Amino acid sequence: MEDELGLSDQGSDAGSEEVLTPAELISKLEEAWLNEKFAPELLESKSEIVECVMEQLNHMEQNLQRARQGDLKISFHHMEIERIRFMLSSYLRSRLHKIEKFFPHVLEKEKSRGEGEPPHLSPEEFAFAKEYMTSTETLLKSVALRHMPPNLQTVDLLKCVPKPNLDSFVFLKVKQAHEGILVEPETDEQSEYTIDMEVGSQHLIRYRTISPLVASGAVNLI
Repeated sequence: MEDELGLSDQGSDAGSEEVLTPAELISKLEEAWLNEKFAPELLESKSEIVECVMEQLNHMEQNLQRARQGDLKISFHHMEIERIRFMLSSYLRSRLHKIEKFFPHVLEKEKSRGEGEPPHLSPEEFAFAKEYMTSTETLLKSVALRHMPPNLQTVDLLKCVPKPNLDSFVFLKVKQAHEGILVEPETDEQSEYTIDMEVGSQHLIRYRTISPLVASGAVNLI
């Protein structure tokens, strides 16, 4: 794992790349995995990281095939490969689970995305979400709706399928200091207040309050 890998920086000028070492790449995968695992909503797609990690895994496996048999390092490399594969598969499963659970809201958010905003779905995930929605509508019509009175044979999936609970609480660790984070009151007797987040500090807070910080990478969910 000695080569450097390039990721295009979506937030900067077109054509610019962020060069990462393999260790930095795996660290970014772990951050994306934990954020996706603990966030109540579907986050921005990290398809470039996924592709680079898959390429790196293939590179590592090829190196193992050329390694001398009986070398103790082989066992450690095998364990590292399995650890990376677990994080990668868990990350993708978490995303698929959210797509299936919130599919109409996920598609609506993706369709209403402004120009220049990063996609929340990879092309493959978008195709899967559309196919899942079509299959769900077909099943509802064939099993239930066609047996209903004419005025009840349509259904608005956006109203029927629950939205992600953005008011759920999450644990986070601060990567970039932020001051004056506005926290909404928990009861009618309380009033709004602000908190300062120092680098390395950990907090338990409503996801809605810090969702922009998760998206910008200023905090990591833990």
